[in-house]
Amino acid sequence: MKQALASTARGLRTFGSDVADGFFELTHNGFALIGLAIVFAALALVARPDLRESGEAQLMGWLQSRKPAPEPSATDLQPNAIERTTAASPGDLPKQQAAVAYWLSKKYRVAAEPLSVLVAEAYDIGKRTKLDPTLILAIMAVESSFNPFAQSSVGAQGLMQVMTRVHGEKYESAGGTLTAFDPVTNMRVGVKVLQECISRAGSVEGGLRYYVGAAKMEDDGGYAGKVMAEHERLRLVAQGKAPSTTSNRTAGLPVAERNKSAESTGGQKVALLESDSWKDADPLRQEPLGYTGAVRDWR
Repeated sequence: MKQALASTARGLRTFGSDVADGFFELTHNGFALIGLAIVFAALALVARPDLRESGEAQLMGWLQSRKPAPEPSATDLQPNAIERTTAASPGDLPKQQAAVAYWLSKKYRVAAEPLSVLVAEAYDIGKRTKLDPTLILAIMAVESSFNPFAQSSVGAQGLMQVMTRVHGEKYESAGGTLTAFDPVTNMRVGVKVLQECISRAGSVEGGLRYYVGAAKMEDDGGYAGKVMAEHERLRLVAQGKAPSTTSNRTAGLPVAERNKSAESTGGQKVALLESDSWKDADPLRQEPLGYTGAVRDWR
């Protein structure tokens, strides 16, 4: 019995010793193989820099993918913000348009880049509607001084001071009345209104009276004269000429003051830019075709 137990113990010791020797042998050989693999990999990377760069890029990508995403900051910028920006380089405009953009920028203290978009749009709309683009720009200058967020006391909004509550349906295809503060949309709607006004009045000057809501009034407060004077200055700028600082000095004054000015200059004739076509307007119309029922406080 004792011999059997001793024999079994020897067998177990031999088995344990063999297992340990085998494990050591395998581990030793495994480490040797790993070492050899590392050596060969290092030699390959030294011989092939492109493989090394590719491996580094993949490793960096793996590490970046495991990096926790940072918490968004309230001041983080959006990479697609440029798509919402209404601005362009004046240098990309034709010479004539660039001259107008720079002149307006200097006069109204507005950046030339956003003005470049407005000038280009005015010329494009003018070509398609047969309206002088400098007339469109002159209206914007007088109405809002190129402030796209301007709003009058009676609710005229945007660059061309469109009465949103009167012409709200014109904004529907653009997404609604909030687009009145989008510069290009406001310009396009304003031009539609201007076309209606000129068609109804039969002349540009008469159309401007409708546009400001003074068609049924004896005096438009000098609005049409002011727009036409700015229109003339812009036409000269577009032609490469310097606009006179004295030639239209009374154009923006009310009729009585312009008449008084004419008398004080020895009877020198001053164009009043009046039109009687507004007298044929529909007397039942309660809301103006243009913007408001009374002459607005224009700048």
